Amino acid sequence: MPSLPFLLSLLIIAGLLFWPGAGVVARWREARRRAARVRSEDALKHVLKCEVNGQVPTLNSVAGTLHIRDGQAAELLADMEQHGLVTLNEGRLRLRPHGRELALHVVRAHRLWESYLAEQTGVAEAKWHHLAERKEHQLSPEDTIVLAARLGNPLHDPHGDTIPAEGADLPADTGQPLNTAPLDTPVLILHIEDEPEAVYAQIQALGLRPGMKACIFSKEGGCIRFWADGREHVLTPILANNLTYVPLPGTTPGDLFEEEFLSGLHPGERARVLGLSTACRGAERRRLLDLGFVPGTMIEVELVSPAGDPTAYRVRGTVIALRREQARLIHIGNRATLPAEAASK
Repeated sequence: MPSLPFLLSLLIIAGLLFWPGAGVVARWREARRRAARVRSEDALKHVLKCEVNGQVPTLNSVAGTLHIRDGQAAELLADMEQHGLVTLNEGRLRLRPHGRELALHVVRAHRLWESYLAEQTGVAEAKWHHLAERKEHQLSPEDTIVLAARLGNPLHDPHGDTIPAEGADLPADTGQPLNTAPLDTPVLILHIEDEPEAVYAQIQALGLRPGMKACIFSKEGGCIRFWADGREHVLTPILANNLTYVPLPGTTPGDLFEEEFLSGLHPGERARVLGLSTACRGAERRRLLDLGFVPGTMIEVELVSPAGDPTAYRVRGTVIALRREQARLIHIGNRATLPAEAASK
């Protein structure tokens, strides 16, 4: 007959394994349920984006987007059809009303959370998309309403994607790939695709952001050379394909080449702040605004360090030191030489 300690051990093990809601088996089943829900919602996002952009979602496109086998995609779509989320007719997928509503919510939650990470936290830009991919499945519709209000109901996320309003449809993507832009024609960078991650990381490292004005001046040697935000950038056509643009009427290439930044201000000069670059976001943007780098403020160089970086600037009677990369984020205009007596102080 088993001893009492042995029976107690069995009871403890059984409790750890099968305790309702907290045992290993219950947690395993819950993890599988969550994983299935996440996969279903990711499939709905894919179908929605295809539909609004005039593309045809298929079983193969779902499998490719979710990085699963065709057989797994077929099982997933069959389950989604059974639950009234999609219809699958002759190989073509269509969203049903409940599936469309859920897809819109997940897209909205993702883009709002990316906006939150960009504007309210110090999280590195490279992590925004990955973290939002997880959080989008956890936010309720009520959560997104609160979050949107906290952010001031933004219209676009940090990558330039439209954030659909609560209950509104998702608009089609606009813009054309940057590598198709004509030479010597100013354009506005509208959107930067954040997938695949390796490609996005390379674009991000160059400091390119939605909202920048650009002008391509060369498409030779397998490279696209263009001017944006006061400097020359070089991208391969594959990388440039991940940026989209819209025309910028009323702007000439000279307007872009003549843009000035605080990093180019010399001792004995003053200038007026025109604004901050779109590359400046979140805590850094708030800090510069709090320090007085707001449109209309007059700035002059107070002192340059022996190494040339950082530089101290006089802003509204206060001396503030900025690194060169920080000063490059500040657009200036009305540059002028200080009077001799002022410059000698």
